[in-house]
Amino acid sequence: MRMVDIIAKKRDGKELTTAEIDFVVQGYTQGEIPDYQVSAWAMAVFFKDMTDKERADLTMSMVNSGETIDLSAIEGIKVDKHSTGGVGDTTTLVLAPLVAALDVPVAKMSGRGLGHTGGTTDKLESVAGFHVELEKEEFIRLVNEHKVAVIGQSGNLTPADKKLYALRDVTATVNSIPLIASSIMSKKIAAGADAIVLDVKTGAGAFMKTTEDAKELAHAMVSIGNNVGRKTMAVISDMSQPLGLAIGNALEVKEAILTLQGKGPKDLEELCLALGRQMVFLAGKADSLEHAEEKLKEVIQNGKALEKFKDFLANQGGDASVVDHPDRLPQAQYLVEVPADKDGYVAGIVADEIGTAAMLLGAGRATKESEIDLAVGLMLNKKVGDPVKAGESLVTIHANREDVADVIAKIKENITIADNADAPVLVHDIVTE
Repeated sequence: MRMVDIIAKKRDGKELTTAEIDFVVQGYTQGEIPDYQVSAWAMAVFFKDMTDKERADLTMSMVNSGETIDLSAIEGIKVDKHSTGGVGDTTTLVLAPLVAALDVPVAKMSGRGLGHTGGTTDKLESVAGFHVELEKEEFIRLVNEHKVAVIGQSGNLTPADKKLYALRDVTATVNSIPLIASSIMSKKIAAGADAIVLDVKTGAGAFMKTTEDAKELAHAMVSIGNNVGRKTMAVISDMSQPLGLAIGNALEVKEAILTLQGKGPKDLEELCLALGRQMVFLAGKADSLEHAEEKLKEVIQNGKALEKFKDFLANQGGDASVVDHPDRLPQAQYLVEVPADKDGYVAGIVADEIGTAAMLLGAGRATKESEIDLAVGLMLNKKVGDPVKAGESLVTIHANREDVADVIAKIKENITIADNADAPVLVHDIVTE
C-alpha cells in the first residue's frame, strides 16, 4: 500500500477501505508517513468528505492508536456526556450527580480547560480538598458504590488524534466535519463509554456558528457512535450568549448547587434536563425521554440529587459542607458592578468575548502554564430579552485586583441594549440518528 495512491483516491472522491484508513492513521502515529502527505490527505478529506463507513473506520482507527479504558468492571450502562464547549458551561457539575441519583453510572474522565474558564476538574477543585488523582481500582469502586466519580485524563488515549489535530491546526483543515466528528468520538469511545450524549453548541460562543453546521456535526457524531456500537444522541443548544449566569470556577460550582436545589437559572436547568433525559433513557432507567425527565425533576424536588452531589464531593476528598454553605467556596476581594448606559432590552451578549473578559480576570488559562484564580469571574444580572433601566447592573465582576477598567470596557463593548429584544431559543434540535 502506498500513501500517494490513498491521497489520489480520496482526491478523486472515492471511498477508502478500512485497511487504507488504518494504514494512514497507524503509519502517521508511528512516524512512518510524513506530515506533508497526511496534510495532502486531510485537505482531500476536507474537500471530498467521507462516507458514514469511512468516518466510523477513521474513528475506530484513532481509538486503536493508543490505550483504551476498560470500564467493564462497572455495573450497568455507562453513559458519557460531551459538550463542544462554550461560556458558563456548568452542565457536567449538575448532570453528574443528577443522573447518578437515578442509578445511572457516571464514570467521567475530565481535563483542565484552556480558554475562558477552567475545565470541569478546575471547577471542582474550587471545593477545598477535592481531587481527581484516583487509582483506577478506586475510581471503579466509587462508581459501583456511589454511581459517580471523576478521574483525571489518562496519558495515552488516542495519540493519533493529538498528532492529527496539531497538523490540522496549521493546514487549515480544522473545519472538516468528518475530522471534527472522528476526533471527538474517538476520545469518548476510548474512555470506555457504552452510550454517549452530545451537547453540540451553536452561536457566537460556539465552534459551530450556525445551526445548520451544528446539526451536520451532530448527525455525523451520532452516526459514528451508532455505527460502532455505542448508543448515541445529541442536543443542539444555543451558545449565542453564555449559559446560566455564572462565568468562573467557584461561581459555577455555586450555580450548580442552586440548580440541583431547583433554584438555578432557567436556561441551565432546561439544558441539563434535555441532556439528562437522554442519559437516563440510554442507560435503560426510563422507557421514554418524557418518563426520564419526570424522574430527573423528582430527584431535584426530593433532594436526592443534591445529596448525591455532597456524597460525590466527600468521596473525592472535598469539603461537602460547601453545598449548605457556599460562602466557604473561594471568594473574590472586589465586587464591581457594570451599569447599563440607557433604558431598553438586552439584545445581545457576545458569549466568547464575555468569556474573554472573565479570562482577563484570571478565571481561565491563556496557555497550559497559566495559573487559574478559582474565585474570580463574572455574574450576569441580565440575559438577552431582559428589560433594563439606565444605571441598573448588567454584570457583577468578581475580581482580585482593584483596577478592572479593561474588563469593564470588554463587557460594555459586547452587551447591546436595544428598544426591544426576544430571548433566544435554547434547544434548537434533538438528534437521535
